[in-house]
Amino acid sequence: MTNSSERPRTSGAVLALHDAVLGHPGAPVLDGVALDVAAGEVLAVVGPSGCGKSTLLRTLAGLLPPLAGRVTQDGEPVRAPSAERALVFQEDALLPWRSLRANVELPLAIQGVSRAERRARAQAWLGRVGLDAHAAKLPHRVSGGQRQRAQLARALAGRPRAVLMDEPFGALDAQTRAGMQRLLVEVLGGTGATVVFVTHDVDEALFLADRVALLGTGRVLAVPRPREREAHDDPATTALRREVLASLGDTPLPAERP
Repeated sequence: MTNSSERPRTSGAVLALHDAVLGHPGAPVLDGVALDVAAGEVLAVVGPSGCGKSTLLRTLAGLLPPLAGRVTQDGEPVRAPSAERALVFQEDALLPWRSLRANVELPLAIQGVSRAERRARAQAWLGRVGLDAHAAKLPHRVSGGQRQRAQLARALAGRPRAVLMDEPFGALDAQTRAGMQRLLVEVLGGTGATVVFVTHDVDEALFLADRVALLGTGRVLAVPRPREREAHDDPATTALRREVLASLGDTPLPAERP
C-alpha cells in the first residue's frame, strides 16, 4: 500500500492561450497571444519589464480573465483559480503567525485533507526541501532562501498539475538562487507537473526550461540541453543566449563565468 505522504506522479496539465488579449478592462497589455504548454513541460517566459509576463501568469492561474480569446487547461476554459494550478510568487507570501509546517498544511486543509494526512504530507515535503529541522519555526525565524523553500513545499504538497512561478528567486542572492534552481529541478523531477516560469534572468531560463517563450515576439525557442549546468558554454546554448538577449534589446553577451 502507498503511504499517503508519498508523491504519486501527477499528470501534467496542458495549458494554452488562443488569440488571447490579456490585461484589465480598458488597459490591455498583451494582444493576440497564442501559446501552447505541453503536459510536463518546463516553459520559461522572458521579456522586457512591463511587457505582461506577470499578467500572463495570473491569467493562466485563473485570477485574471482574458479580455478576448480563450485560455484553456486540457481543452477546457480556465475561468477561476483551481487547486490544480499552484502559483508561486517572488515574495514568499507565508502567513507570519503560522509555523512553516502549518503554512505548508494550509492548502491541504482547504482541500479537506485529513489532519493526519496533511501533517504527513507537509512534513514529507519540508524534508524534501531540507527544512525538516525547521518545521516548527515561524517564517521570520528563518532566512529568505528557507522561506522560498517553504513556499515551494506548500505549492507542491497539494499535488498540482501545473506550477506557475513568478520570478520566485528574483530577490535572492546569487548563491542562494543557484541552490534554489538546483532544488527546483530535483523536487519537480518526480511530480510530472507542468511548469511556467517567469524570469528576467536569461541564464536561469536556459538552465531550467525545455523551451523559452519570448513574450511580445510570439517566438518560442527550444533549449538544446535543459537542466545541465555544463551546457552553459556549449555553442548551441551560447547562440540561443545571444538570440534571447537580442530579443530583450540587450545584445552584448554576459561576462564568462570563471
